[in-house]
Amino acid sequence: MSVTTVRLQAEVEQQLEAIASKLQRSKGWVINEALAQYIAKQHSEQARWQQTLTAMASAADGKVVDAGEVHNWLDSWGTEYEQDAPDLTR
Repeated sequence: MSVTTVRLQAEVEQQLEAIASKLQRSKGWVINEALAQYIAKQHSEQARWQQTLTAMASAADGKVVDAGEVHNWLDSWGTEYEQDAPDLTR
């Protein structure tokens, strides 16, 4: 483990102490957990952004499906007339 120094606003420090006390954990443990969750969220958001860029490029290349086709496909789910997914390779 490494040590990092952080300056906290008084209100944040008070809330951190309250949470640590309630959880019967150290402030360092609470900070570590919070940062781990924040980092995971940032990775997830970056992945979503990459998916968005890929989708935008795909749409720019004309790889789109009519909304009506998608709605018909979704409406068919769970029925005896369930349809295959719309073709995205057009």
